[in-house]
Amino acid sequence: MYMAYTTNPNLPRVRMQAVELVRSGLSVREVARHFGYAHNTVLNWLKQKPEYGWHGRLEIPTRSSRPHHHPKELGRGIISRILEIRAEKDQCAEIIHWRLSQEGIFLGISSVKRTLKRLGISKYSKWKKWHQYPPRPLPERPGLLVEVDAVHEGPPQNRVSAYALIDVNSRWAYAEPSLRVNTWSTIRFVDQAKKVAPFVFKTIQTDHGSEFSKQLTKVIEHAGISHRHSRVRTPTDNGHVERFIRTLQDECLHRIPRDFKVWQKEIPEFLDYYNTKRPHMGLKMKAPIEVVRSY
Repeated sequence: MYMAYTTNPNLPRVRMQAVELVRSGLSVREVARHFGYAHNTVLNWLKQKPEYGWHGRLEIPTRSSRPHHHPKELGRGIISRILEIRAEKDQCAEIIHWRLSQEGIFLGISSVKRTLKRLGISKYSKWKKWHQYPPRPLPERPGLLVEVDAVHEGPPQNRVSAYALIDVNSRWAYAEPSLRVNTWSTIRFVDQAKKVAPFVFKTIQTDHGSEFSKQLTKVIEHAGISHRHSRVRTPTDNGHVERFIRTLQDECLHRIPRDFKVWQKEIPEFLDYYNTKRPHMGLKMKAPIEVVRSY
């Protein structure tokens, strides 16, 4: 990978001109003042070997500024062990990482993946879904862009989860608790939201969680709804549903016991208030149902 410290296309030619002026009799300091560089810079140019450029003229090319070694790079012994384990049964990076930890070699899973990729022997799982990122639809009407996400409260041994959905145009929202968060629970939640929503869903956008898998895409697309994933490392793509989850937590979930049956009772009451009575500054102090009825 080429990592030049400058992208100025004229600099190789300028370096050569400075070297030629020094060789013609001018002092290094005179040339340095003429070109506006430190005299040590010109001395370094004199030590470099000129090369023929694109136009057949001698130039002093810009060298890569990438270091040859990293202070925390993996040792040759660790790299050799990674390759040995890989060669045994062609196992994935996750298994290699676990086996190394069993041998007392502790390093990050990303280090194993980078090593395999750098040496050209990595491979992608045939089960991995390559997500597509079609243009984000403009939410000009209710239902054109609906965002969905899940929220978890409490430690794993005592966790209560819920799904949340919001229409970006009208801010109409829907949520319900769930005993588990997986693909089939998501499908059931979306189907229930379609029944109670006062508009038709056109595009549903989710993040890359396992509960929003390929099976979900197939089911909702069969129903005539597009499924779009938010872009990687772009949290603002799902900003509306994230903000709704925050409101749901502050105004409802954090005010009641963390209990599934309590959530089943309280969340519908909060949604009725949120969609029909709560003023939204982003809607000019209107409630979401007023925006929906205006179309």
